[in-house]
Amino acid sequence: MIQAKQALLAALAESLQEIAPGANASAAFESPKQAAHGDFACTAAMQLAKPLKANPRELATRLIAALEAKAAFQQWVQALEIAGPGFINIRLKPAAKQTVVAEVLAAAGQFGHRAATGKHVMVEFVSANPTGPLHVGHARQAALGDSLCSVFQSQGHDVTREFYYNDAGVQIATLANSTQMRLKGFKPGDAEWPEAAYNGDYIQDIADAFLKKETVKADDREFTASGDVNDLDSIRQFAVAYLRHEQDLDLQAFGLKFDSYFLESSVYAGGQLEKTVERLVASGKTYEEGGALWLRTTDYGDDKDRVMRKKEGGFTYFVPDVAYHINKFERGYTQCINIQGTDHHGTIARVRAGLQAVDLGIPQGFPDYVLHKMVTVMKGGEEVKISKRAGSYVTLRDLIDWTSRDAVRFFLISRKADTEFVFDIDLALKANDENPVFYVQYAHARICSVIRKWGGDVAGVAGADFGLLTAPTEEALMLKLAAYPDMLSGAAAGLAPHDIAFYARDLAGAYHSYYAAERVTGQAPELSRARVALLAATRQVLANALGMLGVSAPEQMNRDTADTSETSESA
Repeated sequence: MIQAKQALLAALAESLQEIAPGANASAAFESPKQAAHGDFACTAAMQLAKPLKANPRELATRLIAALEAKAAFQQWVQALEIAGPGFINIRLKPAAKQTVVAEVLAAAGQFGHRAATGKHVMVEFVSANPTGPLHVGHARQAALGDSLCSVFQSQGHDVTREFYYNDAGVQIATLANSTQMRLKGFKPGDAEWPEAAYNGDYIQDIADAFLKKETVKADDREFTASGDVNDLDSIRQFAVAYLRHEQDLDLQAFGLKFDSYFLESSVYAGGQLEKTVERLVASGKTYEEGGALWLRTTDYGDDKDRVMRKKEGGFTYFVPDVAYHINKFERGYTQCINIQGTDHHGTIARVRAGLQAVDLGIPQGFPDYVLHKMVTVMKGGEEVKISKRAGSYVTLRDLIDWTSRDAVRFFLISRKADTEFVFDIDLALKANDENPVFYVQYAHARICSVIRKWGGDVAGVAGADFGLLTAPTEEALMLKLAAYPDMLSGAAAGLAPHDIAFYARDLAGAYHSYYAAERVTGQAPELSRARVALLAATRQVLANALGMLGVSAPEQMNRDTADTSETSESA
């Protein structure tokens, strides 16, 4: 069906040029909201009506006549109908839908993937300072970022996963001081304990390891403790390495590995900050006022100009952000995406303004942002706010320990990033259709069960007679399979990895409906073989979609409620 659709789109483009040469009408199909309206819809006639000063239904009639003369439409289309103000509804022949089964089986894990583009994309996410365990906000970033990277890779792009963090500054100083206080025997609640100190039990863990002169190794650093409670620099370096190691363990439990780590200190140590400021001053976009150095960010759409260098000295935090993103651009990335919490919304305009002001040819709108809202964790009907390990928040490790990696990944990607999300621990543990990740995984396991019952070996089913797949639920399932490639490309273009979770649930639903309506085993051999081929294709696409989310595709699962008949077969 993928090839059939491409042929139909090419024929549509030709027909549009015939009836309106040079007109700017989109040669594209839409999916009707109701299946009864057809398989595809075309709105080109309505797009052309205004520039051509013509009646859209009259244009639709002319367009249909042109389309019906095309070989592709004659081969693959059953009917063309005008609806409403000028919609053209397209009904495909069964053979067009049936071709997708062979296409999926042939492409297997590469179904929906595109050829290499040579485009270099960086996705920066998580980027947690090493001052404590990764919290649920970092967990949502991890799910969003890793899935988005997988989507970009499927579209042929070269992708880098980058983790940026500050290994100096006020927060790191607080970490070192908190650890030193623990080393000296003080704890939260003591009169001597600083108000700004970190209170979690992990600080005592760092202190204990420091006294033992342990060596800790993270993905980007290694350090051996001196054991000297008065050696604040050693305490600081050890605490940073210790927490980076802990974060790495969290990320490993999540099934995520970064390609590169970027330290904020390198912006200062490498002279990049000073060079950035020099470029901005040379651009003529800065001015002095009240003893401070300002950047005219209002020239680039910001609501007010921003201070770069404070009157008391030192640069504001957006200046190293600008330097860091210049570094990204100079490393050759044609697209960069930052995944951050919505509290970073105010930084977008000023960072982009700084990048435009340096006049290096950086595209407008660079970098892209995906901003996510907060996650609320519920357990036993009550909100969970505190983790003993972290001291004041629920951690990524907590979520994995309470549920599973699969549940955490699927749940945190199952809503648009800009919506608040309630992570229901009890729901994530349910082994029934209420649990969305179970619902999708069980569809995969159920297919495996049916194929095992049929005989198990699907090596030869690609040669089955797909013309036998004419049941309404079969056609619906094949259309859903055919939608996968466009869904992937749309998720990449829209920075919308949640589309994959939505699609996976819809595909699982289409399969469960098919499973309830049609029998696979016990039919005529050729019909069973064709249906097993459809099941094998559906299993493949479910596994592909789950893989994009970093979620496993189990071959066996148990439900809370035992099933007995084939139409509710145990998987």
